[in-house]
Amino acid sequence: MDWQQHIHSDPKILLGKPTMKGTRLSVEFLLGLFTAGWTEQ
Repeated sequence: MDWQQHIHSDPKILLGKPTMKGTRLSVEFLLGLFTAGWTEQ
């Protein structure tokens, strides 16, 4: 998987934090969920 197709950074969204394209979910938030045991489903 090419991460550049899915991760985007825009200064207007979450102060420029990397987010998943098309959402306002930060990569940091999603990684926290995965480490807590959440799955992609």
